[in-house]
Amino acid sequence: MTARPWLKIVAVLVGLFLTVPTLVVIPMSFSSAKTFRFPPGGWSFEWYERLFTSPEWTTAIVNSLQVGVITAVFATVLGTAAAIGVTTLGERARGLAVGFLLSPIIIPQILIALVIFTTFLRIGLTGSLFGIALAHTALALPFVVIAVTARLQGMDPALRKAGGSLGAPPFAVFRKITLPLAMPGVLSGAVLAFISSFDEVVISLFLQSPTAITLPVQMFNSVTVQIDPTISAASSLMVLVVSVPILLAQVVGARRGSRGK
Repeated sequence: MTARPWLKIVAVLVGLFLTVPTLVVIPMSFSSAKTFRFPPGGWSFEWYERLFTSPEWTTAIVNSLQVGVITAVFATVLGTAAAIGVTTLGERARGLAVGFLLSPIIIPQILIALVIFTTFLRIGLTGSLFGIALAHTALALPFVVIAVTARLQGMDPALRKAGGSLGAPPFAVFRKITLPLAMPGVLSGAVLAFISSFDEVVISLFLQSPTAITLPVQMFNSVTVQIDPTISAASSLMVLVVSVPILLAQVVGARRGSRGK
């Protein structure tokens, strides 16, 4: 079934709307001007040099990478376990459980940030990278649940029952049957969890400290406190970090699909 012409036009317009700002930011990151200017009057790597040599920017990049990795690990483990548990529930209980697990996507982030800040303030987790990672895990968990659940729903339940009927313990069934079949969803969820953490700014603003500043927070400070063109290089870096894993996942998925035909 071919797509309707108007649907293709809308898809192209939406794609342009999402990509055109990127096409503006990337050339600005190579500008030799001392302020934001498009099109650039000259070309220079000055802002990339500052991005990777200035202590405030390098610290923010390292912090974001650390928080992103911790978030991806925590969210992947918890989200995979939650997705497996959800698939074993009845239809009504499954709907309630999925609604609860996906609530961080529905609730405005500012409300989540206020609740997390109040709670972490009492237990002493504000101003630490570990606290930021825990907060990001709550936001990233739904992405893992969605990816893994979608994969598990396409799996034949008889496979797990067959493993159990042959005497395999539950953990062995999970390790040898469930996990390998769900691995594409697990990996996709891990990538989405890392990206959501690397790009998150609202909660990071609430939980930041002088030693726990992530890259989005540093970019926010650069815009509000001073006009620093280094933010254009940082924005280009974020586009690269966010886009490459998604493109790689798409390529790997397409190759696996072609081999399976």
